Amino acid sequence: MSRPAYKRVLLKISGEVLAGDQPFGIDSRMIDYIASEIAEVAAMGVEVAVVIGGGNIFRGIDAADGGMERASADYMGMLATMLNALALQNALEKQGAVTRVQSAIEMRQLAEGYIRRRAIRHLEKKRVVIFAAGTGNPYFSTDTAAALRAMEIGADIILKGTKVSGIYDDDPMKNPRATKYTKLSFLAVIDKRLKVMDSTAISLCMDHNLPIIVFNVKEKGNIKRVVLGEQLGTLVTDEAAPA
Repeated sequence: MSRPAYKRVLLKISGEVLAGDQPFGIDSRMIDYIASEIAEVAAMGVEVAVVIGGGNIFRGIDAADGGMERASADYMGMLATMLNALALQNALEKQGAVTRVQSAIEMRQLAEGYIRRRAIRHLEKKRVVIFAAGTGNPYFSTDTAAALRAMEIGADIILKGTKVSGIYDDDPMKNPRATKYTKLSFLAVIDKRLKVMDSTAISLCMDHNLPIIVFNVKEKGNIKRVVLGEQLGTLVTDEAAPA
């Protein structure tokens, strides 16, 4: 077996991925599939941390657009990420993986509070660490939480698992002629207003030179392929490159 290209990774998954083909909620088959993919990589000795969104249950920004006070809506979204984190933890443990959930909001009966050094120690012990409740602050997305946690734990890269095979110049779900980028700079992502991660997350990664790979997490074996260094999806780095 090839050696992994990365020692420690942070996997960011949107909540919508966990819904599978359903309009909302958690698809048990999908979460079991995602758990098996993560467990396979963890079994290779790669240290894996995970941040999951909550959009399959509640989207704070949509509720705010509908008239709800933004901070309250965002806190509700953070609670949705905890539901997803606990579901993923259960699915991972069925796969034999050892896990810990750490929450940015104190929920002692459900998860550990987020402590950076403790999270790193769990990773060193080859436990899969799932970070829930975003940053613990309203007005910040789970993409920003992923960038922040990745830097705090010293991750080598952020793996952004989506429903499409990379970054495109248009929505490939709506435009079959959309062109896929294989490599982009952080500045290009911001300048082109590409909807990969929000601008705060991209800026954090740019400032600290933390690369991102955007790939299709729903295709079997892709997490492993990315971790082994296979060219897959779209790589975002601080180096300007043509599409």
